[in-house]
Amino acid sequence: MGIAILLLGVAAGGGVLLIFVSMARTPAPAGGLRGQLDAAFQGVTERLGERERSRGRPTLEERLARAGLRLRPSEYIVMQAGAAGALGLLAILRFGVSPAVPLAAGIGAFLPGLFVRFRISHRLRRLNNQLSDVLSLMANSLKAGHALPQTLEVIANESRPPIAEEFARCVREMNLGGTVEESLGHMVKRIESDDLDLMVTAVAIHRTVGGNLAEILDNIAFTIRERVRIKGQIATLTASARSSGQLITSLPIILAVFMYFATPTYFKPMTESPIGWIIIAIAGFMIFLGNLVMGRVTAIEV
Repeated sequence: MGIAILLLGVAAGGGVLLIFVSMARTPAPAGGLRGQLDAAFQGVTERLGERERSRGRPTLEERLARAGLRLRPSEYIVMQAGAAGALGLLAILRFGVSPAVPLAAGIGAFLPGLFVRFRISHRLRRLNNQLSDVLSLMANSLKAGHALPQTLEVIANESRPPIAEEFARCVREMNLGGTVEESLGHMVKRIESDDLDLMVTAVAIHRTVGGNLAEILDNIAFTIRERVRIKGQIATLTASARSSGQLITSLPIILAVFMYFATPTYFKPMTESPIGWIIIAIAGFMIFLGNLVMGRVTAIEV
């Protein structure tokens, strides 16, 4: 019975995640249910955005854009509440009213944010890997006699996502009256890539003082290729240490969660006595400390 409930919880969480992904891949229409949700949660999303901006952090809308998700902030909040409610309900069915209910609801509310962070890092990595080829294409286009706005349009049409999507957005901003510097600056703000910032800075300096932009872009492309190559070598050399750290961190947590749901009576002394809670806290701190040290050892800046 315990394993069946656990499998049901995994299936429910996976279903919520699939709904989240399918909505994220579908453009939001102006009306319908998604439009009503946006209108209902508009005040909440505006207050959250103002609070995040006051703290100097990106807003929820900006994080969703960086992740390449076609979700409105209101839809994200609804999916977050749905995931929390689904896992909380399953905890009630399995354990009744107990401390496991808020824990399960908190995990459900945390999962969409984890997915967004994963998408942001994955999209940024793909974009940085494409950037050297894009810079070479820009340099060749400029050598062929195209102006910079035409070159950006060529990148938007000839490249692959996600970088093609960002350059297409730049082209749309320029068509609506924005300057090249403003459009590229907005792209850097959305993406927060150091390599892209280097390219945009070179373009801004060229627009101010002149020079051979094609040659500058070729040099930047060579620098980025070398950086990507060195990062790849570092990742290969540190793969064993990183995988060991991930395994050592995740294995006790996964085993403890499985035993808590599958055999609550066996795990009961750890959760219903002060000594058990102290042991869990010490173990969690040691796992965190070991993961932190392992991450510092394998983190090599290039």
